[in-house]
Amino acid sequence: MWMTPKRSKMEVDDSRVFRTEWTQRYLVVEPPEGEGALCLVCRRLVVATRERDVRRHYEAEHDYYERYVAEGERAALVERLRQGDLPVVVPLTPEERAARAGLGLARLLALKGRGWGEGDFVYQCMEVMLRDVLPEHVSLLDGIDLSPEVTRQRVLNINKNLRSQLFDRAKDFKAYSLALDDQAFVAYENYLLVFVRGVGQDLEVQEELLTIINLTRHFSVGALMAAILEALQTAGLSLQRMVGLTTTHTLRMIGENSGLVSYMREKAVSPNCWNVIHYSGFLHLELLSSYDVDVNQIINTISEWIVLIKTRGVRRPEFQALLTESESEHGERVNGRCLNNWLRRGKTLKLIFSLRKEIEAFLVSIGATTVHFTDKQWLCDFGFLVDIMDHLRELSELLRVSKVFAAAAFDHICTFEVKLNLLQRHIEEKNLTHFAAFREVVDELKQHLKEDQKIFDPDRYQVVICRLQKEFERHFKDLRFIKKDLELFANPFNFKPEYAPISVRVELTKLQANTNLWNEYRVKDLGQFYAGLSAESYPIIKGVACKVASLFDSNEICEKAFSYLTRNQHTLSQPLTDEHLHALFRIATTEIEPHWDDLVRGRNESNP
Repeated sequence: MWMTPKRSKMEVDDSRVFRTEWTQRYLVVEPPEGEGALCLVCRRLVVATRERDVRRHYEAEHDYYERYVAEGERAALVERLRQGDLPVVVPLTPEERAARAGLGLARLLALKGRGWGEGDFVYQCMEVMLRDVLPEHVSLLDGIDLSPEVTRQRVLNINKNLRSQLFDRAKDFKAYSLALDDQAFVAYENYLLVFVRGVGQDLEVQEELLTIINLTRHFSVGALMAAILEALQTAGLSLQRMVGLTTTHTLRMIGENSGLVSYMREKAVSPNCWNVIHYSGFLHLELLSSYDVDVNQIINTISEWIVLIKTRGVRRPEFQALLTESESEHGERVNGRCLNNWLRRGKTLKLIFSLRKEIEAFLVSIGATTVHFTDKQWLCDFGFLVDIMDHLRELSELLRVSKVFAAAAFDHICTFEVKLNLLQRHIEEKNLTHFAAFREVVDELKQHLKEDQKIFDPDRYQVVICRLQKEFERHFKDLRFIKKDLELFANPFNFKPEYAPISVRVELTKLQANTNLWNEYRVKDLGQFYAGLSAESYPIIKGVACKVASLFDSNEICEKAFSYLTRNQHTLSQPLTDEHLHALFRIATTEIEPHWDDLVRGRNESNP
């Protein structure tokens, strides 16, 4: 989240003006001097008057007063606080403290991907520890129920609490975008993870899981579309506020006539809707691009090697780094899909390439085939794949950095496309400067082949790079369409007004003439600057800022969910309802803190 920006001396920002509805919502009033917000409970002054600052103070210090939920109760509470009559804060009873501890442990088990039944084991561990260290406190555990049934229900209740908070915040979104990830495979079922990125009036960005959809049960695009629209409606998000859509580049998502994106765009078309911006290269960049550049089924062969190493070479010291890396990614159990996805990462391929001599010796020792190590074409393809995937890894890591906005992310994409042009020219010239692994293979082959013998065909690899270039051009076509908006957002003081749309030229000229705003722009990041910009003086520029800020600028939240899935594949493959799976993914990816007081006192749903 962005830091609180300072007040501009020349501009009055309506997002920083005290709003009367905050009195009942956050128990604050406007102080006599008119600066900040005065808390009626602790009488402290919240200096930076933006809603997020007032909300944070309330949630951190006075969450207890959320028990006054009815409108009449709330108004009576405000009146009592105005008169200095503070309601007595009722401390938690021993039973409520036990329930609070049980909720915290249930959340921790969910975060670590542990099964419901492990709550009993945790209870036994605590009991043993207390009996030896603090025997007089062993009785405190009596009220903590960590049975599988209770733990399962508590996880569901935490999910409902988090979802309720998300829906409350979604009402204030000025613009939002969706990310649709269909690469979540749990056991034998495929799920679509739907993430939302929303921007409020003060440009505070919120990225959360909106819903998950079982693709096995929603096989048709029409059924899938209906499920997404239902989730949006439940969250109070209208299509009129949707700005962007980022997806994987599978046929289900981007098929020309039957893909989900075309259906979503058709549904979102109305006089009041912005044109929905779609781009499909952010999510699982390495994973899905590897299918385009693996020209000789290298991954399938390496996958067979890894299975052999994990079953018959697990004690060999030369493979310990590889095995440790594998287990940190997807646990000790070999899962074919997770293993395949892990192998498609540039970092993993680079490590395996460095061990190719050791792997060859291991395969010989167990009597497995080593025909690939004498195949000149296969070795060249292997080296080329390692290098290309390493370049894609570098880009993917840049796209994992969140809160930088789509303008910076698009710059990384454009830079990589220039890099691809350079790589293609180098391959044509047989210049392997930027192909370290490929060059190593070629140097080794030169020692065993005659001087006049051709080692590799440049055209073979030029075709692959050209294919990758076309894919990038297709995936990010819409971002090029709004390139001027992105440039205007990223650099408003250097953007020439004559190149700007006619509707924004007057505001842009006025902005560039404001010395105070220029000084703020130099010392603040973009989020801080636009959060403090007056919506009254610059409504069009502020609108552009909201739309650009709402576009997904990274794949961080999707990678967080994907990492949780691969690490805990065995646990998640146990019999789970879609509702429980939804709860686990939400708890693993959210930045929202549950309202523990509400959960303990049962103000959401019945809580065990």
